[in-house]
Amino acid sequence: MDAELLGGALQGISCEKDVLIDILTQRCNSQRLMIAEAYRDMYGRDLITDLKENLSHHFKEVMVGLMYPPASYDAHELWHALKGADTEEKCLIDILASRTNMEIFQMKEAYLMQYNNDLQQDIDSETSGHFRDTLMNLAQGTRMEGYADPSTAAQDAMILWEACQQKTGEHKNMLQMILCNKSYQQLWMVFQEFQNISGQDIADAINECYDGYFQELLVAIVLCVRDKPSYFAYRLYNAIHDFGFHNKTVIRILIARSEIDLMNIRQRYKERYGKSLFHDIKHFASGHYESALLAICAGDAEDY
Repeated sequence: MDAELLGGALQGISCEKDVLIDILTQRCNSQRLMIAEAYRDMYGRDLITDLKENLSHHFKEVMVGLMYPPASYDAHELWHALKGADTEEKCLIDILASRTNMEIFQMKEAYLMQYNNDLQQDIDSETSGHFRDTLMNLAQGTRMEGYADPSTAAQDAMILWEACQQKTGEHKNMLQMILCNKSYQQLWMVFQEFQNISGQDIADAINECYDGYFQELLVAIVLCVRDKPSYFAYRLYNAIHDFGFHNKTVIRILIARSEIDLMNIRQRYKERYGKSLFHDIKHFASGHYESALLAICAGDAEDY
């Protein structure tokens, strides 16, 4: 039924964009994949190809993005961030600082299958310095999970504090090794111990001591350890207000988090910034593109 409606919408004289929005934004990812299969059986055509041929600009990016399985979508975004005209460091940070070991493993598999390239090799060749080293570490997907040792938390915090004071290459390596490999549970304790030792919040200390994308990546890891929905609310606000509606960032976060924690992101956004995400998207976007984003965001009338 959905596949037939999509076929009618895409293959008529004019593309019925409202039908595409009604169907593709209101189905979960696994349902969309089944629809794509039914579409191929029915029409002998690839749904993603037809969407690309019939749509344009940011609306096309949203509709096509919805059709990828999560790992394939991350791989797609990383490929374009690494291989586009300019490396998009903020996209690399958003994805690699926030994904679980399993998500990273699946993303690397998808990257290899889709582009016949090794993700870590591409990170190695397209980035540099301690920023590259930290991304490479995260891309291994070897963070400890669920394990915490209170007896080593103060020791780790002291290493972090020294790394913020001395800033040698060796200290930078120790800093990123702790942030990339210790479990979230361990890092919560380490951050508390850091506050006790230094009288300063770890994120503030990193902002003071370091700069550039290395600093942004380290802070992103800290913020994701503490609360991923808050991190993504902050990134969305940033993309909407500080960069004149940075479409790629808004689209990527809404699609990637839509079945994970988007409801929580919306809640954090409203608590922190006073206006709803729904309101801000409505204020800055327009047309079918706006309708598609709002449908994914699933805002209620009172959000506006």
